[in-house]
Amino acid sequence: MLHAVVMSGGSGTRFWPQSRRDRPKQLQPLAGETSLLQQAFDRLEGLVPADRTWIVTNTLQAEATRQQLPTVTPEQVLEEPRGRNTAPCVGLAARHLLATDPDAVMLVMPADHVIGPHETFRGAVGRAAELVSEDSRRLVLFGVPPTHPATGYGYIRRGDPLGGDHQGHHVAAFHEKPDRATAENYIATGETYWNCGIFTWRADRILEALAEHQPELAVGLEQVGAAVGTDDYRRVLESAYDSISPISIDHAVLEHSDDTCLIEAPFDWHDVGSWHALSQLSENDPDGNTLWGRVTVVDSSDCIVRSDGDHLVATVGVEGLVIVHTADATLVARRDDEEGLRRLVERLEEEGRGDCL
Repeated sequence: MLHAVVMSGGSGTRFWPQSRRDRPKQLQPLAGETSLLQQAFDRLEGLVPADRTWIVTNTLQAEATRQQLPTVTPEQVLEEPRGRNTAPCVGLAARHLLATDPDAVMLVMPADHVIGPHETFRGAVGRAAELVSEDSRRLVLFGVPPTHPATGYGYIRRGDPLGGDHQGHHVAAFHEKPDRATAENYIATGETYWNCGIFTWRADRILEALAEHQPELAVGLEQVGAAVGTDDYRRVLESAYDSISPISIDHAVLEHSDDTCLIEAPFDWHDVGSWHALSQLSENDPDGNTLWGRVTVVDSSDCIVRSDGDHLVATVGVEGLVIVHTADATLVARRDDEEGLRRLVERLEEEGRGDCL
């Protein structure tokens, strides 16, 4: 049966100060009236029921996650002791799925994307599940046709067609986040896609692939799987994560496997990864400003300004800024310096201001 695994443990540092470790972006209504996590769950309606939906998060966010998704049982909210990137996350979920369903097929997707229409997404997942049903070794991912030479995404180059009536392709290569000129070259070939991080495969198959390509990680996950449902589970999980090295599922398995294949995503996809990306999903004023909350701007353009609560944020004569005010922190930054937010968060950590993160 098809199960959904929603990866929801990130801290969303590029949305600081709105996003914090205990209330990250996926738990907030940044792109609608409900949170990004709730939107991801609603996207599954009619495709995967709540009793086959699993959320992987961290201990700090687990209780808030359970509160936002009351129809998902507490046991299906899986807690990672610490973040170790997506390969351990996927492997942990696979071990839990196999404990309940030995034939489980996994749809793996991040919690912090905006996707639509939902019907188109569900249809695409159905086609991916059919590919897996026809060949249990397939590791299926979705590639988004690029609309511009983005430098913040990884790219996938398609290979030979799968054959038959399928519209999918084998994957020829993965490419890291490129510079602009390289991204333009990728797009010019007409054979590359953005890697959106949405996957479909059998749970036992991905564990087999992890054992082949990442044996040390697989051993730790096997120990965790053996402890599922026992009183020793938490201790074994903590011990395994102490020795696990962070690695993405792409680097761990997909780049090395001959069974990785690609379906072109027919749905609209937005990676809500930064304030700039979020502004592209919002209405702008005639001067290109994206405004939320109690905000007034004069002679200002191309700015992103957000104020929580009753605090008024006003600007005069500024251009290309991100200004975000919360109850305990205010950010002022250049809109085009997304990397600067990462450096800022690191500096706050170094200065012992973890209470602000």
